[in-house]
Order: sequence, then C-alpha cells, then structure tokens
Amino acid sequence: MQKLTLAAVLAAFASSPAAAQGGFPNLVGTWKGDSESIVLPGGNAHHPGKDKKSAKGPRMSSVPFTLVIDQQDGRRFSGTFSSPQHAETVIAVISHNGAIYLVDDDGYSFGNLISPTRLELCYMKQSPGGRIASCTEMVKQ
Repeated sequence: MQKLTLAAVLAAFASSPAAAQGGFPNLVGTWKGDSESIVLPGGNAHHPGKDKKSAKGPRMSSVPFTLVIDQQDGRRFSGTFSSPQHAETVIAVISHNGAIYLVDDDGYSFGNLISPTRLELCYMKQSPGGRIASCTEMVKQ
C-alpha cells in the first residue's frame, strides 16, 4: 500500500510541470493606464516636463499609455507600447512565477499580472544627463 501511495505522489509531481507550461494567461488585446513617474532632467526625451522650476531636481510625471498586444505564443508576446507623443514596438516574456519582462526600443520594464484584466509594468532608464523610474497599472479594455 505504501508503494502504491508513493507511486501516486511521484506521478502527481511528475505531471505538474506539464500543467504549468500551458498555464500562461492570454494577454492579447488593448491595455490602458496612467504612469506614475519620477524623472531627473534629461531622463525622458519622449515626455519632457513643462515646469522649468524643477529643471535641476526630480519632477513627478503622469502620462497615459496604451499597450496593444497583438501576438502571443505561450509565454512570449509582442506588440506596441504608446503614449500620445510616442510609440515603440515591444517584445516580452512571462516567467513561470508570473513576472513579466519587457524590452522596448531603449529601455526595460518589469511587471506582474495582478489579475486577468490588470497588470503593472515598471520601467527604469538611465541615460546621460537623466534618469526615470515609472510604474503603470494597466487595465485590459
């Protein structure tokens, strides 16, 4: 009886990776959200600040973004990340723990799926003369 129980437990563990491989959520569609960013001068060429008073120190910024995911194959996906001022092609992967790793034309985002219709992407970039750190919670439309 113990051998039968042990065999059943081992069989269950052996089948777990197969279930995890097919478990990536379908992200294809349009996602929208407003960023919450902190920017040092020169850190965000696509969305320069309007406030000349904070030209030397950090400024707070918020920009509406749209992520259109048009292709997905398992954990891999691609699409377009855009604001009213700029658009970039993105490629990304989802790890088995649900983390999202996304690359655009000049930076990287790291994120998580919060629910089937909400995700958060956080972006960081360091460039000569500036820096940006930003997180955007996006909702599937």
